[in-house]
Amino acid sequence: MPDAMMYDEDTFLVLETHEPEQFMNVTELLEKLKSVLSEHQDNLPQDLQRFNTLETQAQYLLNTGCDLNLSPGQYLQWYAVRLEK
Repeated sequence: MPDAMMYDEDTFLVLETHEPEQFMNVTELLEKLKSVLSEHQDNLPQDLQRFNTLETQAQYLLNTGCDLNLSPGQYLQWYAVRLEK
């Protein structure tokens, strides 16, 4: 039986255009997603437009995606990582 720790998603590697890679916990990543989404409300992907708040948009992205193309040449990507063996 697989160890439940294999499915913990509490640390993420975050890649962003022109920024060094960062490690973030869930709370930090949600705040980052909300910040980015607030700046791009007029150009959101269609699946995010159905949500009314930044919180629900960010949570949806965290649960269902791993990247957000902001505009040509700009991106935000996040990947769950396990830092312990």
